Amino acid sequence: MLGGFSQTIVPPVLAFVIGLAVWQFGVMLLDIPPYIMPTPVHVVEAGIENWTSLSTALLSTVTSSIIGFIASVVFGIGAAVLMASSKMIERGVYPYAVILQTIPVVAIAPIIVIWFGSGFNAIVIISFLIAFFPMVSNTLIGLNATDRNMKDMFHLYHSSSWQMMWKLRFPAALPYIIAGMKISCTLAVVGAIVGEYIAGVGGGAGGLGYAITVASTRLQTPYLFTLGLSAAVFGVLFFILVSTLSRLLLKSWHESEIRS
Repeated sequence: MLGGFSQTIVPPVLAFVIGLAVWQFGVMLLDIPPYIMPTPVHVVEAGIENWTSLSTALLSTVTSSIIGFIASVVFGIGAAVLMASSKMIERGVYPYAVILQTIPVVAIAPIIVIWFGSGFNAIVIISFLIAFFPMVSNTLIGLNATDRNMKDMFHLYHSSSWQMMWKLRFPAALPYIIAGMKISCTLAVVGAIVGEYIAGVGGGAGGLGYAITVASTRLQTPYLFTLGLSAAVFGVLFFILVSTLSRLLLKSWHESEIRS
């Protein structure tokens, strides 16, 4: 067990330490000023100096991302179930879901701001829109990929459409739903930060996107790195959380999570 742990943890930790050392000493040896390329020490110092504003911005982004993600999961699964229940609905609605995904967020964000105003609501909606399509697409693929023999057996026992959906198709689609959630959770973070760029509010209540905008105008390069790394760390932790959920739900029966 220790051997497996060391093989999993040691390589990325070693690569991280080597990367930090190259970054720190490379910048020092080349004598690059901090406003062009700060060292890791500068980035940490900027985080400590701006801890109050950093923690407020991070909390705002975390809240927007989680709500946007949950909305995308609920509405995405709901839309996919409706489309899987009727080929007519699928053929009528699915193309519009694809169109919604292809429209650049920056093109519709001003409309969202006009309708819902700047701030939290608009940011959550933008986060939801970016994270929505992977949930619909993956869930629909999973629901449509049900074993035909199992469906025939349900028909043989005169099961209703909803019994077949909830007792056969939905459980069978769970790996696809989880795969959609893994994509959507990271996109929800990206969507929240993009939304904060466009619809963020000041007064100390803005998220990471708004803080990045302010820091860039003030040429606070070390703090910009701190904000970017904070967003990345949150995205990774969010992905690990969803992956843990995947392992809990699938480890006893699906090949993707069964450890050899």
